[in-house]
Amino acid sequence: MNSINRRSVLLAGLGAAGAGALAACSSGSGSGGSNALVNPSGSAVAAAEKKRKGTGRRQKLTLTAAPAMIDLGGGVMPRTWAFDGRTPGKEVRLSVGDTLVAELSNQLPNRTATSIHWHGIALRNDMDGMPPATQAAVRAGSTFTYEFVADAPGTYFFHPHVGVQLDRGLYAPLIVEDPKETLAYDDEWVVLLDDWVDGVSGTPDEVFAELKQGMGGMGMGESASPGSSGMEGHDMGDMGGMDMGGDSESPSASSNGMSMRFMLMGAESDLLGGDAGDVKYPHHLINGRVSADPDVYTGKPGRKVRLRIINAGGDTAYRVALGDHRLTITHTDGFPVQHQDVDALLVGMGERYDVLVTLGDGVFPLVALAEGKNANGLALVRTGSGSAPKATVRPKELDGMIMSAPQLRAADDVRLGSGKTDVTHQIKLTGGMGKYNWAINGRPFDMKDPGADPILIEEGQRVRLDFVNGTDMWHPMHLHGHTYQLGDSGPRKDTVIVLPRKKLSVFFEADNPGQWMLHCHNAYHGEAGMMANVAYRA
Repeated sequence: MNSINRRSVLLAGLGAAGAGALAACSSGSGSGGSNALVNPSGSAVAAAEKKRKGTGRRQKLTLTAAPAMIDLGGGVMPRTWAFDGRTPGKEVRLSVGDTLVAELSNQLPNRTATSIHWHGIALRNDMDGMPPATQAAVRAGSTFTYEFVADAPGTYFFHPHVGVQLDRGLYAPLIVEDPKETLAYDDEWVVLLDDWVDGVSGTPDEVFAELKQGMGGMGMGESASPGSSGMEGHDMGDMGGMDMGGDSESPSASSNGMSMRFMLMGAESDLLGGDAGDVKYPHHLINGRVSADPDVYTGKPGRKVRLRIINAGGDTAYRVALGDHRLTITHTDGFPVQHQDVDALLVGMGERYDVLVTLGDGVFPLVALAEGKNANGLALVRTGSGSAPKATVRPKELDGMIMSAPQLRAADDVRLGSGKTDVTHQIKLTGGMGKYNWAINGRPFDMKDPGADPILIEEGQRVRLDFVNGTDMWHPMHLHGHTYQLGDSGPRKDTVIVLPRKKLSVFFEADNPGQWMLHCHNAYHGEAGMMANVAYRA
């Protein structure tokens, strides 16, 4: 089905109200009148799609989003939402140039709409899964078919982009293999990291309802945080806010009679520039397993294994290390880097890293330390005899040489060539925990008018984004539909940690027309409004 017919069918099925909403978001509504925006299903998008090199192979699958009781190990069996009854969902793997044809069947309860965002993939705009900007959300009981060419190899994943559904069990890895792969290794292990609350201490919606009340609702005045400017930055440790509803768990603390079920006090990390996060999670998972009952990779000593590490979490950065091993970083966010040997790496929400490791003989802990939160995820690598370490094991490598993206360099063949910048946009990250008013350039994103106040670019431009973090909180900033380069020679990425009170510049080529979200990949910051539309002029 071509893009015009697909959109026509979609609108017909939605009825007048849904059609009006999608038409408004495609027309540049609220963008000042003279700045018409590229339609997500328009001719410019179709023309860009024709340029993608495809193999002609089509891989079809159905993804059913529905309630499920899942087994996280250790007797932890929460009710959540998942794809096809499992978390993580089944891995999707294709080769460069293959077309993925994925039908989403929405069987979620309570008339809950959903979507799928293919995180990190530079695909056609109307398949990006970002309601209401690129499609109408898929209504409960309905289906929607995503169809796109995956023309860049790498480690990706997919998840919903409606509300805070990201923090449920609706995610799975997406691996695009390169038939011309130059890395030499014996095996692969996909490692998904996640912070887990759903069905254990509450739901993500309850978490967000609590957070939205802000610290102000706790009776803490704007001057409660010494040295901060009106509490516009969450530098009082991890203060989640309050939740007045829900019965999953008794309040662990209270202020002015208000529940603080999801609050984590004093989460601090030097690596993250101070405050580490907003939310207290009862579990941190690796491949859907709790630390007390971990996932186990079984291999042989001396074998070289490629680990594809994905942080699918909602609010937690992880410091990852494999006990008694060094890691060689080869890729980040799908793109190769100059190889770097490290003891540990810092992975923010939405980031992915590929590493090579040569396995020793024995049983070794793969630890994902929840940065600043005094908790960890655990998996095991078993190549020989030996007993499993405790769930709270802290290998020495966690305190060794720790690498984050700005310290890496792009591989020569993917580094952007020198050239003048055509347009620069300052992306001010604003807000704080006092009012939980996270935003970009002081304006929270308006889901009812996604075309309002766009960050305008034009096809063919080299674009510079200057992230200026004016808050006291770190933010993993994700751009849909593109990869950017950090500085003149840094790695190519689509998600990067911007530290508090710091500036970070990135560059990208405007070669994928449409309307693309730029947002914090903290699920709760993004939903609160730290999101903007990077839109191509029509």
